[in-house]
Amino acid sequence: MSDRESTIADAERWLGAYRQAWTTNDPDDIRAVFTGDAEYRAEPWAAPIQGHEAIVASWLERRDEPGTWTFDARVIAADGRLVFIEGETRYTSGTTYSNLWVVALADDGRATAFTEWWMDRANPS
Repeated sequence: MSDRESTIADAERWLGAYRQAWTTNDPDDIRAVFTGDAEYRAEPWAAPIQGHEAIVASWLERRDEPGTWTFDARVIAADGRLVFIEGETRYTSGTTYSNLWVVALADDGRATAFTEWWMDRANPS
């Protein structure tokens, strides 16, 4: 397996773990997705949320309840340990978002950095 193939496989596993955390909102599942010193940006120009406890607290403050959303995604590219994920989030409220995630992966497969771009399809630019 090439380095690129290995990174993409790690990214697919990471994406599964992220979905698990999103589904359960369990603090341990959330921590399992990120390194202890990770930076999380829910918007690209926002100040990063740093470290496990801050990420967990922020996540739970704005959590999505199970059953209120569906998410389809795929890894579209990798550059070293930096991966790019394209997704679509559909909420039962009717809102649909197009997503682009940029994720830096540590060697253990957890994210050291996460940045999300999201676009509300009801408000095209």
